[in-house]
Amino acid sequence: MVRMEGVTRYYRVGGQTIGALDGVSFEIPKGQFTSIVGPSGSGKSTLLNMLGCLDRPNAGTYRLDGEDVSAFDDERASDFRNRRIGFVFQSFHLLPRLSVLENTLLPRRFLRGPDPGLEARALALLERMGLGRHLAHRPGQLSGGQMQRVAIARALLMQPALLLADEPTGNLDSRSAADVLALIAEVHASGQTVVLVTHDADVASRAQRQIGIRDGRIEFDAVR
Repeated sequence: MVRMEGVTRYYRVGGQTIGALDGVSFEIPKGQFTSIVGPSGSGKSTLLNMLGCLDRPNAGTYRLDGEDVSAFDDERASDFRNRRIGFVFQSFHLLPRLSVLENTLLPRRFLRGPDPGLEARALALLERMGLGRHLAHRPGQLSGGQMQRVAIARALLMQPALLLADEPTGNLDSRSAADVLALIAEVHASGQTVVLVTHDADVASRAQRQIGIRDGRIEFDAVR
């Protein structure tokens, strides 16, 4: 599902070259739950941006679901990202004036053509997330755990090849965090490929596989 080969990313800042990733290579098979762990400044965020087609490498290649996405231009990358990658963020990124159902359906706005089955899929996802009675509620009427469930439903709406979770429990209390992690594990058990990025070793340990990154390089790669 995911194949990175020799991915290198650096930035030019004030006449200096700042390295973020240095020759990163790994593969993730379809249906695996992988966590990427490392301290601040290790390169996790840059790697997440690569995996999510939000950035391109200076060298190396990235193939997702058989396509060389590292060669896409901005328009094609944007379309591919909307159709094939689901994002779950620490801060939820829900629009406060939209209802739970409307927030879940946001990816529909970026489609080039109609998809009449999307609303039924959104309703089924929200029911699965335990939010069937909250369809008309706005984010401000929900708990943190409920908002993250809406975000997960939105991320799954387009039936993505890859679900990316960036510190998904970072803004939650311990009970809500445990519920969200259990939900992500349930989503993975249904066959979804999941990559979870975190600095928390306990959260990372919930995955089948852990990839540790430090100073832009893979420090360890362990399967349990």
